[in-house]
Amino acid sequence: MKTAVYPGSFDPVTNGHLDIINRSSKIVDKLIVAILNNSNKSPLFSLEERVEMLKLATSHLQNVEIATFSGLLVDFMSQANANIIVKGLRSVIDFEYEFQIALLNKVLDTNTETLFLMTNRNYSYISSSVVKDVAKYGGDLTGLLPEATIEIVKRKYKK
Repeated sequence: MKTAVYPGSFDPVTNGHLDIINRSSKIVDKLIVAILNNSNKSPLFSLEERVEMLKLATSHLQNVEIATFSGLLVDFMSQANANIIVKGLRSVIDFEYEFQIALLNKVLDTNTETLFLMTNRNYSYISSSVVKDVAKYGGDLTGLLPEATIEIVKRKYKK
């Protein structure tokens, strides 16, 4: 069974993320979308909120599971019995950073492979940071976020 992990902060999950999830779920038997709980960052959404949004956005995918982790990705992958990391790339800048991380992960665990997927051109401009800025100023989130999560993001800024 081919099991892959798509790691990220998903703060919040965007249509760009969902595109990578949809496409990679067709390539592997099981895809674990793994939300990093990074104590060095202060995400807008709690870990529980990010899990909820991802579950809503991926409910149509039978082979996708949502999980959380902290620490090294390769350690999480070992526990999950996975050896493929899925990463989405929007630009050359993404590639340079992700290439470095892929090489490091290969050093940490020689059985790990990284699968890079180019983001669909329709979503290449979308990032969680951009989405949060649009939401903060009351902009239209249609097309930026999975439909099922738009109200959750809007509510966060109404508080």
